[in-house]
Amino acid sequence: MRALAAWVAGMGILSIGSACRHAEVSKPQGDASAAAYYPLAVGNQWVYQSSLLGERKEQTVEVLREENGYYLDSQGGELAADGFGIRDRKRYLLREPLEPGKSWTNVVSVSSVEHYRILDITPCQVPAGRFESCVRVESRNRIDAKTSLVNELTFARGVGIARLDVFAEVDGRRIPQTSLLLHSYRVQVPTSRP
Repeated sequence: MRALAAWVAGMGILSIGSACRHAEVSKPQGDASAAAYYPLAVGNQWVYQSSLLGERKEQTVEVLREENGYYLDSQGGELAADGFGIRDRKRYLLREPLEPGKSWTNVVSVSSVEHYRILDITPCQVPAGRFESCVRVESRNRIDAKTSLVNELTFARGVGIARLDVFAEVDGRRIPQTSLLLHSYRVQVPTSRP
């Protein structure tokens, strides 16, 4: 498997929010920058329980180094935080302002356009614990006339990606493909915002 960021990006942005508890929608509290929802620093590490077509295993993602403004991880992912949000080399995974309904589009190739939307900001629960301020993002990429790849990402403030769920949506019906749930993490929050 590729790095979480690369894998998520390569899949068209997986989903992380469905298992999060849906509470009343609110605005982020405290630092409302996208960078606060995905702390990037060398040594940060996230351990996920993954479920791919029923097979369960553990996946560890660790930031190994910073190179030209991008943080490279153990799975081949390359992420950066800038004044607009959190991005890899082709797309924004999370874009400011962090408000329910905010949407953006990423053109990742001549034949691939991804549509993103912030669904809500709510508490979420995963094996690593309960997080009070989580931004849930949906990404859609049309595969053909009947099928879309739908990813839901849940970003927990001060933690990073807490959950990722991937669905194939065929004729409007969602079919679960894979999910990642945060099991444990070790992060340092950067001292300055990009």
